[in-house]
Amino acid sequence: MDSMEVSLFLNSITDGIIAIDRDTRITLFNSAAGRILGIDPRGALRRPVDDVIPVTRLPGILADGHSELDQTLTWRGVTIVTSRYPIRDEHGAVHGAAAVFRDITELQRLAEEITNLREVRLLNEAIFQSTQDAISVVDEDCRGVLVNPAYTRVTGLAPGGAAPGTAVTLADDAEIHRDVLATGRPVHGRRLRVGPYKREVIVDANPLLVDGRIRGSVAVLKDVSEMLQLHDQLAHAREKIRRLEARYTFEDVVGEDPGLRDAVERARTAAGTPATVLLSGESGTGKELFAHAIHNASERRNARFVRVNCAALSESVLESELFGYEGGAFTGARKGGRRGLFEEAHGGTIFLDEIGLMSLNTQAKLLRVLQEREIRRVGGNEAIPVNVRVVAASNLDLEKEIARGTFREDLFYRLQVVPIRIPPLRSRVRDIPTLAQRLLDVINAEWGRAVREIDDVAIDSLRRHRWPGNVRELENVLRRAVVNMQPDEFVLRGSHLPPLTPAIATEESRGAAPTVAIDTDRSLDTVMRAVEGDYIRSVLAAHDGNRTRSAAAMGISLRSLQYKIKRHGIH
Repeated sequence: MDSMEVSLFLNSITDGIIAIDRDTRITLFNSAAGRILGIDPRGALRRPVDDVIPVTRLPGILADGHSELDQTLTWRGVTIVTSRYPIRDEHGAVHGAAAVFRDITELQRLAEEITNLREVRLLNEAIFQSTQDAISVVDEDCRGVLVNPAYTRVTGLAPGGAAPGTAVTLADDAEIHRDVLATGRPVHGRRLRVGPYKREVIVDANPLLVDGRIRGSVAVLKDVSEMLQLHDQLAHAREKIRRLEARYTFEDVVGEDPGLRDAVERARTAAGTPATVLLSGESGTGKELFAHAIHNASERRNARFVRVNCAALSESVLESELFGYEGGAFTGARKGGRRGLFEEAHGGTIFLDEIGLMSLNTQAKLLRVLQEREIRRVGGNEAIPVNVRVVAASNLDLEKEIARGTFREDLFYRLQVVPIRIPPLRSRVRDIPTLAQRLLDVINAEWGRAVREIDDVAIDSLRRHRWPGNVRELENVLRRAVVNMQPDEFVLRGSHLPPLTPAIATEESRGAAPTVAIDTDRSLDTVMRAVEGDYIRSVLAAHDGNRTRSAAAMGISLRSLQYKIKRHGIH
């Protein structure tokens, strides 16, 4: 091979090659070396190598005669792996040195990407294996390909094949996977019993899309029994909070109705005194909210707030709960006795809800507490002083109960130092839009939803209802409406509301003229027809014109509704 062929060969290979003589001058600088280092080979030849590449190690190789293999070097942002060798003559004397190197910048980037991908894959696998929700995955042919340990725990099935491509055993959720693969749409909230023990689960499933094509389905199974257990624990915790902590303030009382604002102002005034307060009003009007607010606005706000539902406890249990008992006072009594709720509330507030249902015997003992500011435990003789603010509430007319002989008149006057009556919702329908939005904010926070507003049709339906259950019923209706909404819906519409039976409007409930004017010259049949027509129009409006739901709300058949619509000329 002549010198021309050698030069062509050296300039054709992809590795860079540099050689120096015994004076450290460059004698070889091929094209690949120029491309990798960004140096013109023609300007580099015959120059000292230190002038061209200051970071070179070739002079050191020339001096000590030792090779260096696979060394990494960074030059102008380029990562290079290089090997350096001494050049010897036939007698072994060193006459020069050479370096052979290549650019590994791209290889290094790819290696880092591969490492990152591997770490992500391992992380995803760890998450999949450790999550407490049961997960199953199928391919496009509905063959089970993957389940996590939680799936085998919930369903009671063996994990099946573990090797890639090996089929795994699925429980009854396979049918849901088939639905997803057939329709291409997700499935949400499907209740199912799975596995040999028929454990109840709630299943959410979604298609797996790759480049717009369905390549499988993934399902998440939530164990209902665990959810119920958590619900019970949460309810127990909430009950403790409700009994020992006051959560609401007067800022939580929503509405501008004059009757409501008067009640709020009377409650604010009472909060600044130690006076006993008697809250009256229908069930669900917010008596407990007022009791919380009074406590939080008082000087006792940092002490305990204890709630007692007098209707939920029998006479014997209520007495021992309120006043406590001594050890051995009755069969099953705790050794050493137990403090009562009046003692627990010492320095704070005790809220006696549904006090109208308290027995006459317990009423007499409560009267003594209010008069003497002391209690006696069941089975005990020692008088124990208590400093407690009493807020009582009842949805009964206590004066009528006095007349019936079921409530003590002397206790009534002890309780009614500051009487506050909370108006029913039907008498303040102007507050319904604001109140509904506040309740909706609470539901959003509890359920992780984002319902932003209520449309006019829904508001009109809410205004027309008589609300026998008051604010508690309104909250129930809104919760049911949110359940009827899809997760991506943000406006609550009339169609989402459960069936509501509109009442004929009155001055009290709507602040407007009655729907049907009273005309004594009209026949009864004419008036009844007019009332029926207005009623049907109201129900249809409440359900966005949906005749099936409207018929169900009115308790008549769809055929009867269609006949009546035609009869009244409703469009």
